[in-house]
Amino acid sequence: MLSAQNVNLYYGAAQALRGVSLTATLGRVTCLLGRNGVGKTSLLRAISGMQSIASGTIQVDGQEVSKLPPYERARRGVALVPQGREIFPLLTVKENLETGFAPVSREHKKVPDEVFELFPVLQSMLKRRGGDLSGGQQQQLAIGRALTMRPKLLLLDEPTEGIQPSVIKDIGRAITYLRQRGDMAIVLVEQYLDFAHELADDFAVMDRGEVVMSGTRETFDADAVRGHMTV
Repeated sequence: MLSAQNVNLYYGAAQALRGVSLTATLGRVTCLLGRNGVGKTSLLRAISGMQSIASGTIQVDGQEVSKLPPYERARRGVALVPQGREIFPLLTVKENLETGFAPVSREHKKVPDEVFELFPVLQSMLKRRGGDLSGGQQQQLAIGRALTMRPKLLLLDEPTEGIQPSVIKDIGRAITYLRQRGDMAIVLVEQYLDFAHELADDFAVMDRGEVVMSGTRETFDADAVRGHMTV
């Protein structure tokens, strides 16, 4: 589904990504780990088209997308849940969810039932403004908005950051459900190691703009990974 190969990205003269390669497969969760500032968010922004790359290739479903704008990648099934959620605070929950309609065909301009099955609180708050929700509820709304796009590739940037434990469990159950469906590849950026270890089928660890470790759940060495995540 996703194949990013030898991606280099700069912010001015500063190089944020150094020859990074990452793959993600339908029905599997690929977890991207590392300290703050090592390039994880930059990689998701590169995949989603929010940030241009200097060189390398990004393919989604076998098609090269690295020169396409974000809206074209969204039409090809790429959905990003950004760090900090970035919901629209003055729009209602219903209106926030409906912003996910933009890249989908007319027959799909309906919020999927699974959004409310995974996050029932959203259905009870459809008329409330997004800015009035708690942090955990806003995170559920951000994920629900992405699911409204019917993605094939779901990019989640630290969905547990600043979230209460009960909502973290809800998000974990949602990710497990989406993986088991088998028609979506998920890339999860995460700092919470136990959460990542529980969900990840595959993992990659970044340091200073490079992937320094990668493997599968079976080869996951928690101590070695933790060493790259501590200052």
